[in-house]
Amino acid sequence: MKTLKYAALALALGSGYGMADECTAPASPTLPDGSASTMEQMLEGQQMVKTFQAANAEYMKCLETGIESAKVAAQKAIEKGDGVDEAKAAYEAAQNTYNAAVTAEEELAGQFNAEVREYKAANP
Repeated sequence: MKTLKYAALALALGSGYGMADECTAPASPTLPDGSASTMEQMLEGQQMVKTFQAANAEYMKCLETGIESAKVAAQKAIEKGDGVDEAKAAYEAAQNTYNAAVTAEEELAGQFNAEVREYKAANP
């Protein structure tokens, strides 16, 4: 169910420049189909979303360290006038990885909310 979109996001999240070894993106859960799920399945889905959000918060905290390191490296490169393009690219890649993590969480929450609406429509 709707896993292809999240698999692509997970790939994007895991491809951070120089940080992939240090920070591991959480796997996005497979959400229940709201139009065909029981209340128990929807509650399990809600718990999976909460677990993902907590893991993603830890992941983003880890990424923040990498962003700060890349920022310092970029500033030093600018001061030295050497390796500026590479340092800027590393900093931008770190920011993009972080932004992808935020997007993944927002997309998952939005998708779960859509499934809740489908559940409510199917179970008035």
